Amino acid sequence: MISITAIIKSKKENTEVVKDMVHSLVTNTRKEAACIRYDLHYSENVFIIWEEWTNQPGLDIHNSQKYVIDFIADSETLLASPIQVYKTSEVF
Repeated sequence: MISITAIIKSKKENTEVVKDMVHSLVTNTRKEAACIRYDLHYSENVFIIWEEWTNQPGLDIHNSQKYVIDFIADSETLLASPIQVYKTSEVF
Protein backbone atom coordinates (compact mmCIF):
# COMPACT_ATOMS: atom_id res chain seq x y z
CA MET A 1 0.00 0.00 0.00
CA ILE A 2 1.13 3.53 -0.80
CA SER A 3 0.21 6.56 1.32
CA ILE A 4 0.23 10.10 0.01
CA THR A 5 -0.46 13.39 1.74
CA ALA A 6 -1.11 16.36 -0.55
CA ILE A 7 -1.35 19.91 0.79
CA ILE A 8 -3.09 22.51 -1.35
CA LYS A 9 -3.07 26.11 -0.12
CA SER A 10 -5.28 28.48 -2.07
CA LYS A 11 -4.98 32.23 -2.13
CA LYS A 12 -7.61 33.46 0.30
CA GLU A 13 -9.61 35.18 -2.44
CA ASN A 14 -9.74 31.92 -4.44
CA THR A 15 -10.74 29.55 -1.65
CA GLU A 16 -14.27 28.83 -2.88
CA VAL A 17 -13.16 28.20 -6.47
CA VAL A 18 -10.37 25.88 -5.32
CA LYS A 19 -12.78 24.15 -2.94
CA ASP A 20 -15.09 23.30 -5.86
CA MET A 21 -12.13 22.07 -7.91
CA VAL A 22 -10.86 19.88 -5.07
CA HIS A 23 -14.32 18.40 -4.51
CA SER A 24 -14.46 17.40 -8.18
CA LEU A 25 -10.98 15.89 -7.89
CA VAL A 26 -12.02 13.84 -4.86
CA THR A 27 -15.25 12.63 -6.49
CA ASN A 28 -13.45 11.45 -9.63
CA THR A 29 -10.52 9.90 -7.79
CA ARG A 30 -12.67 7.81 -5.47
CA LYS A 31 -13.98 5.98 -8.55
CA GLU A 32 -10.51 4.67 -9.46
CA ALA A 33 -9.94 0.94 -8.92
CA ALA A 34 -6.60 1.36 -7.13
CA CYS A 35 -7.89 4.04 -4.73
CA ILE A 36 -8.35 2.70 -1.22
CA ARG A 37 -8.87 6.06 0.46
CA TYR A 38 -8.98 9.66 -0.70
CA ASP A 39 -10.00 11.81 2.26
CA LEU A 40 -10.26 15.58 2.16
CA HIS A 41 -9.55 17.76 5.19
CA TYR A 42 -9.94 21.51 5.24
CA SER A 43 -8.99 24.51 7.38
CA GLU A 44 -9.45 28.11 6.20
CA ASN A 45 -7.71 28.11 2.79
CA VAL A 46 -5.72 24.88 3.20
CA PHE A 47 -6.91 21.57 1.77
CA ILE A 48 -5.22 18.35 2.84
CA ILE A 49 -5.82 15.13 0.95
CA TRP A 50 -4.86 11.87 2.60
CA GLU A 51 -4.58 9.12 0.02
CA GLU A 52 -4.01 5.37 0.09
CA TRP A 53 -3.36 3.37 -3.07
CA THR A 54 -3.15 -0.37 -3.66
CA ASN A 55 0.10 -0.12 -5.63
CA GLN A 56 2.42 2.13 -7.65
CA PRO A 57 0.90 1.25 -11.05
CA GLY A 58 -2.51 2.35 -9.72
CA LEU A 59 -1.04 5.62 -8.45
CA ASP A 60 0.69 6.13 -11.80
CA ILE A 61 -2.66 5.70 -13.58
CA HIS A 62 -4.20 8.25 -11.22
CA ASN A 63 -1.45 10.77 -11.86
CA SER A 64 -1.96 10.44 -15.63
CA GLN A 65 -5.74 11.03 -15.53
CA LYS A 66 -6.88 14.08 -17.50
CA TYR A 67 -8.82 15.46 -14.53
CA VAL A 68 -5.67 15.34 -12.33
CA ILE A 69 -3.51 17.00 -14.99
CA ASP A 70 -6.22 19.63 -15.58
CA PHE A 71 -6.59 20.28 -11.84
CA ILE A 72 -2.86 20.91 -11.49
CA ALA A 73 -2.77 23.24 -14.50
CA ASP A 74 -6.02 25.08 -13.74
CA SER A 75 -5.28 25.63 -10.05
CA GLU A 76 -1.72 26.91 -10.45
CA THR A 77 -2.58 30.62 -10.51
CA LEU A 78 -5.21 30.21 -7.78
CA LEU A 79 -2.79 28.82 -5.18
CA ALA A 80 -0.67 30.63 -2.61
CA SER A 81 2.13 28.09 -3.04
CA PRO A 82 2.88 25.00 -5.12
CA ILE A 83 1.04 21.80 -4.17
CA GLN A 84 3.09 19.81 -1.66
CA VAL A 85 3.00 16.03 -2.08
CA TYR A 86 4.52 13.61 0.42
CA LYS A 87 4.78 9.89 -0.26
CA THR A 88 5.04 8.18 3.11
CA SER A 89 5.27 4.78 4.74
CA GLU A 90 3.50 3.72 7.90
CA VAL A 91 5.93 3.60 10.82
CA PHE A 92 3.77 2.48 13.72
